[in-house]
Amino acid sequence: LLALPALEALQSGGARRQAEAEVRRAGPLGVRLVGRDEADYPSWLRRVYAPPPVLWVRGALVAGEGERAVAVVGARAATGLGLAFARTLSRDLASAGLTVVSGLARGVDTAAHRGALDGRGRTVAVLGSGLDRFYPPENAALAEAVLGDGAVVSEFPLGTGPWKQNFPRRNRVIAGWARAVVVVEAGARSGALSTARAALDEGREVMAVPGHPSQPAAEGTNGLLRDGALLVRGAPDVLAELGFTPPDTERGPADEVLATLARGVPASVDEIQARCGLALPALLARLAELELGEAVVRLPGALFVRS
Repeated sequence: LLALPALEALQSGGARRQAEAEVRRAGPLGVRLVGRDEADYPSWLRRVYAPPPVLWVRGALVAGEGERAVAVVGARAATGLGLAFARTLSRDLASAGLTVVSGLARGVDTAAHRGALDGRGRTVAVLGSGLDRFYPPENAALAEAVLGDGAVVSEFPLGTGPWKQNFPRRNRVIAGWARAVVVVEAGARSGALSTARAALDEGREVMAVPGHPSQPAAEGTNGLLRDGALLVRGAPDVLAELGFTPPDTERGPADEVLATLARGVPASVDEIQARCGLALPALLARLAELELGEAVVRLPGALFVRS
């Protein structure tokens, strides 16, 4: 049954007037309202329990993209290694034709969107605020870049602030949009874990990137792995689990990095960078991939040696 105020608003016509006013406000901002029964409403999101009745949207929606969409989420206060890994993972997924979904938050979310853009792919940002209240504000330029081939969406009306209670609701939309959720870094109380729980509730795949047991940023992801999440060392793990074939590539940056290392001869990050010429974020991400794949070993003092 409808609550009394809602019933009165319907009977008096107040609800209709509010909706019409919201549409008038949205137009000049380039925002449109997409109802759950409209053709371009995301079909995988429509399947979740209590899907948002309306989405506020900037950019293009692709109704059937859930089959080829992966959410990449994680800690706001991520480590440099975690940020580099999230960016490379998202770039490789986007290059393979998948849509990368995340929340435009600081940390891993930002790296995920940037990585998808690096891969010239599509990415969708789901906000926990109204589309006229970007949060964090410094990501407004990133949001505009996402609109090039993607979308920025929210289930919250214009003017809604980034209130704490909004983000668990936002996380269920992220999980519902995609076929799988990859958690890159997450502490024991990270909000990214609520996205993973929402994915499990909806029968979606949950994947996680392992971390050293001594690192607080890995406590949540290692817990997910202990409970049965798929271990992710790079995009090939995600693509294989979802049944996609990685794009054919010739010698890539990971091989370039590996070629600079001799077995039994440690090298610093500066030395490796001087030899291969990669930018530092890309180099750190590739070293992380090689370490997870046991091709290199990290030694004390930020040294690396080929296995």
